[in-house]
Amino acid sequence: MSVWIAIGLTAVGCYLVKLLGLLVPAGALERPLVQRLSALLPVALLAALTAQQVFGDGTGALVVDARVAGVAAAGLALVFRAPFLVVIAAAVAVTAGVRALGG
Repeated sequence: MSVWIAIGLTAVGCYLVKLLGLLVPAGALERPLVQRLSALLPVALLAALTAQQVFGDGTGALVVDARVAGVAAAGLALVFRAPFLVVIAAAVAVTAGVRALGG
C-alpha cells in the first residue's frame, strides 16, 4: 500500500469520526456518565501514551532505562508542586545524568 493511500484513508477516517460526533444527539451528551467519561478519557489516554513511550522499546518488550528515572524525577517534582519548567528541567537533568553514568 502506498503511503499516500494510507494518508488519504486516514484523512477520510478522521473526517468520518468527526462527522459521527456531530450526529450524536445532545441528550446523549448531557448524561452524567458520558460527561464523566469525557472528562477522564483524555487523562487515561495521555497516561497510556506516556507509559508506552517510557517503558516500551518499539518491539513490545518492557524496558527500564534512563527514561524511567526521568519520569520518576518529574513525578517527584510534581509532588513538591514545582513549576512546570522545573519539572521538565528535573526530568531532563536526571535522564541525562543517568545516561552519562552509563544507564
